[in-house]
Amino acid sequence: MAVRTGRFVPAPPSILLRNGVRLLVTPVTIPVDEAAVAQHLAEAVRFQTISTQDKAEFNGEAFRAFQAFLETTFPNVHATLKHERVGEYTLLYTWQGTDVSLKPILLMAHQDVVPADASTLNQWFHPPFDGIIADGYICGRGTLDDKGSLMAILEASESLIRDGFKPARTVYFSFGHDEELGGSNGAPKVAELLKSRGVALESVLDEGGMILDGIVPGVPCPVAAIGVAEKGYVSLELKVEGSGGHSSTPPKHTTLGILAKAITRIENNPFPASMTFAEPFFNNVGPRMPLTRRILFANMWAFRPLIKYILGNVPEMNASIRTTAAVTMASAGVKENILPSRATAIVNFRILTGDSVETVKTFARALINDDNVVLTPIGIPREPSPVSDTHSAAYARIERTLREVQGGKDIVFTPYLTLGATDGRNFCGIAENVYRFLALSADAQSIKSMHGVNERIAVSSYADLIRFYVQYLRNSGEDNVKDEG
Repeated sequence: MAVRTGRFVPAPPSILLRNGVRLLVTPVTIPVDEAAVAQHLAEAVRFQTISTQDKAEFNGEAFRAFQAFLETTFPNVHATLKHERVGEYTLLYTWQGTDVSLKPILLMAHQDVVPADASTLNQWFHPPFDGIIADGYICGRGTLDDKGSLMAILEASESLIRDGFKPARTVYFSFGHDEELGGSNGAPKVAELLKSRGVALESVLDEGGMILDGIVPGVPCPVAAIGVAEKGYVSLELKVEGSGGHSSTPPKHTTLGILAKAITRIENNPFPASMTFAEPFFNNVGPRMPLTRRILFANMWAFRPLIKYILGNVPEMNASIRTTAAVTMASAGVKENILPSRATAIVNFRILTGDSVETVKTFARALINDDNVVLTPIGIPREPSPVSDTHSAAYARIERTLREVQGGKDIVFTPYLTLGATDGRNFCGIAENVYRFLALSADAQSIKSMHGVNERIAVSSYADLIRFYVQYLRNSGEDNVKDEG
């Protein structure tokens, strides 16, 4: 163990090769007019392109107005790139490359944002849709999720076109309009359209992981977490029916009691843990941790049960090592002295790679083991995504680009599992690899604010995101760069 721990040290930056020749990753300087781009994003926030569960509340005019704003703000992009609407409101841009032998790439973001909870409006420093720039931040809903990314992609492209840049590889941009609702009418239709045109993508880059700053316990430097897969999804309705009646003569178990027993069995018997994603994550971040933790992660072969136990008690880490079950809705009864004739609950499962929608249903039925409880899938289930390659040219491009624009800062790079859903999953069928990474520094408060209160992005961080996309597009023409690791 001592030998393993002694050798468990930070690895040097990945060695990038091209035609067998080692490439030096050197810092680049990319000028960005921070005041101007911040103002553009602030204006974008003011368009209330909100996704709500009630489709009747969809405001198509807000999306149309936002898209007109994009055309005015980025004239070079709209004069140079082919642009079209898919599914009425989703935007697809095509930037034709000069080398047709190279497979295209796709950059993604989404136009829609979640609403701001009316009960929390008094907690916002600035109203969520006012687009205020204050104290070095652009404030408002969508700055992080995900108009910031959309605007940064277009700012980078506008700048490159102005400088005469032409991509060697064809580049697509897909900006969905319903990602926050599951993306059923946006990104899937773009994927179908590209497939019908015979497009096979080298890679996709969508939102997901970020540059985690002070979030990974014991790691003093930022961690660039690049999503290489995302969990699947299925919700099961649990239903128990009975005869009802007066509460003065109850049966041994009411429908609600039977349902409660089923729920308890699900909550008390989690799916088995798997280190499929946690192991490579801690292989990368573990060497930066204090000695006691380094001993654990350097010797996972010996401490695997203990590590699983520790991770299982932290909700965020527990979700990365197993299929999870969350009881999210329940209904039963109409009056306090009437036996409920029906009791229902919804259990939402997020499915880890290795499990499937079918194995979840089988597992739940076996756990409940009661014919009185009927299990029915609701909504549209999703299988876990394929796992993208961490040794591909596309993965290496992300790391190289970030190192170049970060000026040699000490950053740990690691693959990780995206716990939520992204629009990117829809392109797994036509892309060699789908990566989920937004090159923004994020602390715990930033992540919490995305669907919460006081969402905002630092002006300097936003400028760095634009620099990332500029350099990523410059680097995109390389087809034979690989990660030697």
